[in-house]
Order: sequence, then C-alpha cells, then structure tokens
Amino acid sequence: MSQAPKAPVLIVDDDPEHLFMLKTVLGDWGYPTLTAKSGREALAMGQSQTFGLILMDVRMREVDGISALEEFKRDGRNQNSPVIIMTAYSKVEDAVRALKAGAYDYLTKPLDLDLVRIAVRRALEHQSLKEEKEAGLWGPAEDDGLVGGSPAFRQVLDMIELVARAEATVLITGESGVGKEVVARAIQRRSLRADKPFIAINCAALAENLLEAELFGHEKGAFTGAERRRDGRLKAADGGTVLLDEIGETSPALQAKLLRAIQEGEIQPLGSDLTEKVDVRFLAATNRDLAAEVAAGRFREDLYWRLNVISIRVPPLRERVDDLPALAHYFTRRYALKNHKEVKGLSPGALRLIAAHPWPGNIRELQNAIERAVIIMRGEYLSEKDLPNLSPGGLVSQVPAAELPLNLDDLEKIGVENALKHTGGNKTQAALILGVTRKTLAAKLKKYGLD
Repeated sequence: MSQAPKAPVLIVDDDPEHLFMLKTVLGDWGYPTLTAKSGREALAMGQSQTFGLILMDVRMREVDGISALEEFKRDGRNQNSPVIIMTAYSKVEDAVRALKAGAYDYLTKPLDLDLVRIAVRRALEHQSLKEEKEAGLWGPAEDDGLVGGSPAFRQVLDMIELVARAEATVLITGESGVGKEVVARAIQRRSLRADKPFIAINCAALAENLLEAELFGHEKGAFTGAERRRDGRLKAADGGTVLLDEIGETSPALQAKLLRAIQEGEIQPLGSDLTEKVDVRFLAATNRDLAAEVAAGRFREDLYWRLNVISIRVPPLRERVDDLPALAHYFTRRYALKNHKEVKGLSPGALRLIAAHPWPGNIRELQNAIERAVIIMRGEYLSEKDLPNLSPGGLVSQVPAAELPLNLDDLEKIGVENALKHTGGNKTQAALILGVTRKTLAAKLKKYGLD
C-alpha cells in the first residue's frame, strides 16, 4: 500500500451497509476515512474540510454523484482532490459522464476489492506527483511528436490531457497513418504509469493462434513449436500500458478473452488451467468503424462498449491543413538530425507544394516524403525539387483555350478562387499556396469581390 494521504478519504454512499464495508476495508488498509450518506452531505463537509480522495457512488437520492462531482470541481478547497466514481456495471454512460466531469477513475459494482485498492493507491500517488510537478520538482515534458494547433487537432490534445490521468480504457480511431500510436504514447507519458512498460501490439500482424500466444503466453507443449514456457506481452506489461493496435482485426474468440483481461484483469496462458492477475491499462486503436462491425456481427458488442468508455478520433491530414507547415518543419528537423544533414529550413515553393498535396496517406506519407527529401537534397533549404513525387492535387483548373480570359486580372482571380476552394475557405492556407501574405490575399479578395 502507498503511504497514507495527509488528508482523509471521503466515502460517499447512501447505502449504509456498503458505506460501512468501504470504511472498514479502507481503514484496514491504513487510510484515514470520513463518510457521507449523500452528495448533499459530502458537499457540506467539503466547505470546511480538505479530502485526500473522494470515493463516491453515482446513484444517490440527495444530489447524485455526478452533480456532486461537478460541484466539487467547480470551486472550493476540494477542487483538485481526485474523485473515484462507483457505478453499476450496466451504466457505462455514468462512467463516461464522470470522466468528462473530471473524475480520476471509476469502479463498477459489485466492487472488486483488489481493483478498489489499486484505484485508491493510484489516485493518491497521482495526486502526489501532480503536487510535485506544480511545485516545480519535475522537468519539461519529453517531445512526443504532437505537432499542430488547428481546431481539429486541438480537440485531440484536449482529450489526451483529459483522459491521461484516468485508468479508463480509451478507443483511438482514425484512418491509417494519422498517428494513432503517437496519441496512445502521449496518453501513457502523461499518466501515472509513465515509468512503467508501454507495449504496442499489432493485432493484424499475426495469425490468430500466434496472436493469442503472444498476448497471453503459453505453457511448454501447448502447441506445435512451443518448446518452453513463455510469458505473454500482457504479463510483460504488468503495471504499465498496452496498446491493442488494429483491434478490429481480431476474431470473436480472441475478443472474448480480451474482454476478460480488460474487465477482470485476468489472463490464462495457452495450455494452462490457471489464471493470472495482471495490472494493465488498455488502449485500443482501429481504422475500422467498430459500431458498424458490431452491427454486422463481426465484433463483440460487450467488448466494444468496454473499449469505448472514452473515444478519441484523430483527424486525417486533409482536416488539419493549418498544421502542415509546422509538421513539415518538425519532420525536416527530425530527419536532418537522424541522417546527419545540415538543413536550414524549407523553401516557400516546398511549403506551397506540401500545402497543395492531398496526403491520402496522412502523417505517415508526409514523414516518408520529408525523410526522402532530406536524404536527396543538395542545397541548404529543402525545395520543391526535392519533392518530385508530390502533386498539387488538381489545385489549378485547366481552362480551355477558347475560354481563356482576356487579361491577367481574370487569371489571378481564378487562381485565388481555386486556392480558397482547395483549402475549404481557409485564408491562411490559401495565402501559403499562392505564395503571398495573408494581408496581400485580403487585398486580392477585396479587389475581386470575393471577401
């Protein structure tokens, strides 16, 4: 058990027997406790008392747990106290609401006391680390590749900060190449498990029997070629975080075993009659529409809801055009360092070409294009000549000769219109494509009546 908190744990539940049981159990574990029989009573106590942790039921007659949580987080002396919500297993929506309202974690009833112990310990340790960080005892965060500030990507960054401190499963969705594993690693680095193992498992890379053995381990002789006992990746990740990448590619049989591992924290190696406990936080990623897979009978509904407590959609690059210059500069610096090249930056022509390319392969395609350009470039600046495989994606329309305008102003107007159409009306990106400043573009828009 971790060191007891400086302030007591407040247990809130309108079931007297459940309240007494939790008070007794936490007391036996060495935690000082206080109790409240309703959300209203808890809020009244919080006006004069600071709590090290609040363990609170959702369904209560006088001020429910979500409302009390929101009130605690709004202001007052317990604004920063971690809150663990208790909810019935069937009420997944309560857990989602609680996490969005600022809960540190949630527990499902009937309670597993081993999971209660783990959740309480982690919440208190997380709070201690948070206080150390706020006191300036931590150094700057590691660069994790989360580059960009567009509205679409800002939502991703906000969700990472929101869910990192919790223990809930997170489903990360998005097209291939958008950076789902980068998001998963960012969540892990901001979590209490940051100093514990992070293991990413590509569920699409192995046949089903090999993937099962890789995940859960196996006994000697469990299958042909199993010449010795071997622990699986979930056992190796004990205490840490596992990313189940391409979770949508797993079979229904394997999904049932994953559900047990996620829900109960138990694994059963192939060829063994015994189960083993593991303490792992699960993240999952997929480029499939799992809701549609559930409707088609290809994915278990119970596993889907267990994974989808919190969902983060990583947008494709075409929805992040504002981030392209920053991403291009980031990868240029990264691959210049990796390949021992001196690169001062990117030319305006290279940036225009990058902005105009449709990037169907998303971040992965951009990385590959920049790394290749850095390797083959000869000058000090990466130029459009170093990006021969990129196309402007049909930015400039082909005007038939018989319909050509009679003056340069008409041609310029067509160019401005096409740039705006290509960027969905984004003036900053259109100016970059056209090679002019935002101020110059504004003047052109006024001139041609396009503003």
